Formats: sequence, structure tokens, C-alpha cells
Amino acid sequence: MRWEELFADLEAQLEEAERAEHQAEVADRTRRELARVRLVDRLRAAVGSSLTVVVGAAGRVRGRLVDVGPDWLLLQEDGRDALVPVSAVTTVLGLGGRAAGPPRPASVAARLTLGTALRGLVRDRATVRVTTVDGADWTGTLDRVGADFVDSSEGPVDEGRDARARGVRSVPFAALAVIRAR
Repeated sequence: MRWEELFADLEAQLEEAERAEHQAEVADRTRRELARVRLVDRLRAAVGSSLTVVVGAAGRVRGRLVDVGPDWLLLQEDGRDALVPVSAVTTVLGLGGRAAGPPRPASVAARLTLGTALRGLVRDRATVRVTTVDGADWTGTLDRVGADFVDSSEGPVDEGRDARARGVRSVPFAALAVIRAR
């Protein structure tokens, strides 16, 4: 009888050690997987959701998440589009715990960078309200987009290019907080 009890006790200890080892391995794998998740992956999983995005001195942008690129997100705020560079985001409220996998490298979405989105606004000659990370803002048009900057003319398009040229600002992408369509 003593031997049976000893073997049963040893077997129970071995099973408990294996269970603990398995749990530790699962926890370690979970941490490693989570370490690969980027904010844009979580944002892509939340497309269609209502979010509040805090953008430093520019304040809060509240709206429905419409689209996400590799370095930007697009919210519909009070019926208007608000383009926000991910680098300007300080906090996202209302984001669920899910994450989407990374887009395929060859996909169009993976190539639509902030510069691409800004070039679309230049092409459309859209009147926009630009807010920078320090809280400065103005209304005007985007005139050209370089590799890491955008030129913006102050004033509405109907003033004419010469009148607006006096108010041209060159803004590094890193200084952009929110670009709102007017």
C-alpha cells in the first residue's frame, strides 16, 4: 500500500510540474506575440468603431474610425474627415483588445503612407484646417508634399494662388497633428 501511495504522489507532482511548465510556456508565447502587435494593427481591427484620439496640444478628435494606413488614421468627425498621423497620437480611448494581422506587404493599403494621403488632398485642392502638435492651426490648402514635409497656403482657394502664397508654411510630417477637411 505504501508504494502505491508514493507512486500516486510522485505522479501527481509530475503532472502539476508539467501543468505549471505548460502555463509558463503559454504566458511566454502570449507576451512574445503581443510584443509584435503595433498600434495600427489594433486600429485596423477597430475600423467602424467610435474612438477618441488625443493628439497632444491639438486636443481630442472624436469620431468613427474610417480607415487606417501604415502611419495614419482617418476619423469621421461630425461629418468631416480628420486625418491624424499616428506619430502625433498620445492616447486612443475606446479601442478594443483585438488586433488585425499586418497587411500583406504587396497590398495597396500597406503602401498608402501619410505622404500619399496628403498628395490626394493636394490633387483635390481641398480646403483643410491644419493643426500642428504645438496647437497652432490655420485654414488653407495643401500645395505640395515632399518626402517628409507638406507646404500649406493659408486662406481659401478662391483668394487666388498669389494672395495665398504670402502665407505659405512648410510643415514637417512630424509636426502635423490633425488635417481636417472643410
